[in-house]
Amino acid sequence: MKICGFQKMTTLDFPGKIACTVFTGGCNFRCPFCHNATLVTDIDDNAVFSEEEILSYLYKRKGILDGVCITGGEPLLQKDIAEFIEKVKETGMLVKVDTNGSYPEKLKELVQNGLVDYVAMDIKNSKEKYPLTVDIPDYDLSRVEESVDFLLSDAVDYEFRTTVVKEYHTADDIADITKWIAGAKRYFLQGFVDSGNLIGNNLSAVTPQAMVEFCARAQKTVPNTVLRGVK
Repeated sequence: MKICGFQKMTTLDFPGKIACTVFTGGCNFRCPFCHNATLVTDIDDNAVFSEEEILSYLYKRKGILDGVCITGGEPLLQKDIAEFIEKVKETGMLVKVDTNGSYPEKLKELVQNGLVDYVAMDIKNSKEKYPLTVDIPDYDLSRVEESVDFLLSDAVDYEFRTTVVKEYHTADDIADITKWIAGAKRYFLQGFVDSGNLIGNNLSAVTPQAMVEFCARAQKTVPNTVLRGVK
């Protein structure tokens, strides 16, 4: 598995858990506001971590860490992700996977084989604006829709989340998203932050007040909508 980044401890990435985060390289989307551009468009094949290095760290942190977050990029692109997670599970730790939802078969396989304890799926925008937001003209949304339906079936603990960007999202878009994911267990609206490592340019955050208004509107359909990263 191509591991291009490793954060040894986080209390933010895995809700309610102390975890570490593994960053995989590569993604099939090109969202301009992606804050991990070097994991998508400019991967340094020399700056990688071996599975052995990660697993060695996990065994040393047994009893301290609760779990491992696997993010990207798009981790479900990794052909051997199941094998890697099996090794992680042997340490006794929980596993969270972040995904854009475009690989429903792999997502279902991991969940149904008991390899994933929590899934965080990005909902990039309203259905109408998905091609624009992921920068893929005429993008076929059916695979993302399949992943949404799977998570809504409560096969695994999960959250949906949307990073809100002024140039891409309106209150109507958020309302359309909540109609799509109605019944969701959790939905987070995340404030956009320019990491300095973006794919696109000239992007900006929605104001905190507007985020509060977006959240209130979302809560009409998905009551468990919460703001994240908004001050």
